[in-house]
Amino acid sequence: MSSSAPAPVQTTPAAVPGKGLGIAGLVLAFLVPLVGLILSIIAKSQSKKAGYPNGPATAGIWISIVLMVLGAILIGISIWLGVAATNNVVAICNELGEGVWEVDGVTYTCG
Repeated sequence: MSSSAPAPVQTTPAAVPGKGLGIAGLVLAFLVPLVGLILSIIAKSQSKKAGYPNGPATAGIWISIVLMVLGAILIGISIWLGVAATNNVVAICNELGEGVWEVDGVTYTCG
């Protein structure tokens, strides 16, 4: 005798809340760090409320923070170098006076 047992039902695992948003946040962390940070924080919050870990969101948060800090440092250095170069030109013009001067192959127009 053969009894026909119902075929096992395959179910797809439930989607982790915030997982897709966490992946998007991670990708955007490299391209637009501020947007990546915001998306990653939202994704992390959604996953945490549902009780699931979200590695991509955590990585997106940290990568965004690191890249924004590095960007701020580079902007600061650029401003500092720009001010230093401007001060150098002003010092040279103060020393030479008005006119067009060539110093070490660089032409300065003062006045």
